[in-house]
Amino acid sequence: MLQLGEEVSLYSVVFVVVLLGTRSPVWTTALTVSLYLFLVMFRFPQVPASRAQQVLRPAASVTGSGGVSAVAHRGGGQDAPENTIAAIREAGKNKAAGVELDLEFSSDGVPILMHDDTVDRTTNGSGPLSRLTFSELAKLDAAAKHRLKDKFAGEKIPTLEEAVEECIKRQLTIYFDVKGHPDEAAAALKDLYRKHPVLYNSSIVCSFQPKVIYRMRQADPDVVTALTHRPWSLSRFGDGSPRYPSLWKHHWMSLMDVVLDWAHHHVLWKLCGVSAFLIQKNFVSFDYVQYWAQRGVEVVAWTVNTEVEKQYYQDLLKVNYITDSLLEDCDPHY
Repeated sequence: MLQLGEEVSLYSVVFVVVLLGTRSPVWTTALTVSLYLFLVMFRFPQVPASRAQQVLRPAASVTGSGGVSAVAHRGGGQDAPENTIAAIREAGKNKAAGVELDLEFSSDGVPILMHDDTVDRTTNGSGPLSRLTFSELAKLDAAAKHRLKDKFAGEKIPTLEEAVEECIKRQLTIYFDVKGHPDEAAAALKDLYRKHPVLYNSSIVCSFQPKVIYRMRQADPDVVTALTHRPWSLSRFGDGSPRYPSLWKHHWMSLMDVVLDWAHHHVLWKLCGVSAFLIQKNFVSFDYVQYWAQRGVEVVAWTVNTEVEKQYYQDLLKVNYITDSLLEDCDPHY
């Protein structure tokens, strides 16, 4: 009944909005029916709930406890250099259930772990990834800018496969965060899943870009996927400050934020058939968790960096959370 009611509400809203814009019942009906047919023909079904549960609640699969997973953001960038083998090892030692790893590509097409599109922030190198081959990246020190650089000196930028093999060895769930390159990422991940079938039950592919998730489902519909979202991301930075000094542009982008948020919650998740929704922690509430639970979608909160917050999400909301540190409180991360 929920699905039927939601479908009716969705198409009713579309019908009213289009009717107000066009003043034409004929065009309104045609466009609404077109949207319905598009979703029916091109949407992906969610993977079986039992398998999504195995990925998102690995502790529950063993104990039946419904246990919450703490996931190390970029491998736990506070505890070790982010997106490195050292970070994965430290996450395992610190009892993380999983790691979130960022997928990028070198200029010669090698899948690597890197959050930014340049190496400047995290290494002793400089320049965009689009101009650096993997052999050049391999010479850089990925710990050079980290607060524990002496402890992890000489840590290298790993390939995606190296990181995956380390996670499999340590039985860590992997949250692949795909930054872009939809076609290349889908192809690389598809090959990885075929080489390591255990990933179907121990990993999830996530992205802020719905196109990435849709391409992944096209490449391999058996992969568990998630959309990542932060409301008001087009008009505001993570701390809430406006992105644009121009008032008209700020209001225009705010309107686009409303449209994007509505699309995520009513159309895009359904089109992609996602099993989880990764949302910035400040927007998570009991009602929000229930909204998605009724649709068979798990909520994962990011980035949760204090012990008080962790207790709230773990004990009260009972949702998985992504954190920069398994050991201590650290600064907010948006």
